[in-house]
Amino acid sequence: MAKVGIVMGSDSDMPVMAKAADILDKLGVEYEMSIISAHREPDTFFEYARSAESKGWKVIIAGAGMAAHLPGMCAAIFPMPVIGVPMHTSSLGGRDSLYSIVQMPSGIPVATVAINGGANAGLLAAKILATSDEALLARLKAYSSELKEQVEAKDRRLKEVGYKAY
Repeated sequence: MAKVGIVMGSDSDMPVMAKAADILDKLGVEYEMSIISAHREPDTFFEYARSAESKGWKVIIAGAGMAAHLPGMCAAIFPMPVIGVPMHTSSLGGRDSLYSIVQMPSGIPVATVAINGGANAGLLAAKILATSDEALLARLKAYSSELKEQVEAKDRRLKEVGYKAY
């Protein structure tokens, strides 16, 4: 059963949100992915957010650009954690999205990652779930070890070939 809902306002958000899905796949976390416009199909959006808890979801990852209402509105309806992913925009470089998502009113928090931070959204969702899932916690620790080993390998290569040949 899916534990995470991944929702985006447009298919143009897919390359970023796919990174969240890739991380969840790697860590063995089931999710359901949807494209829903909070502005263009409000009834569909409200049903999505209202039904998330009954579907067994524990976290929603919501990506949005420009006005970026999707994450905040999810947080207003869904009683568990919502992670907002601000999308890079051509007009303001994603700052509009970032400000919209982080400036939530008191009582309606949205955890927010960096602009286009889909991978970190997936990791944060997994870390939230890992607080009550020992097997997932072990997979997260192994993932962190892989990251460390990748950096160590890059450093060894730098030392072997020098920065000019790197």
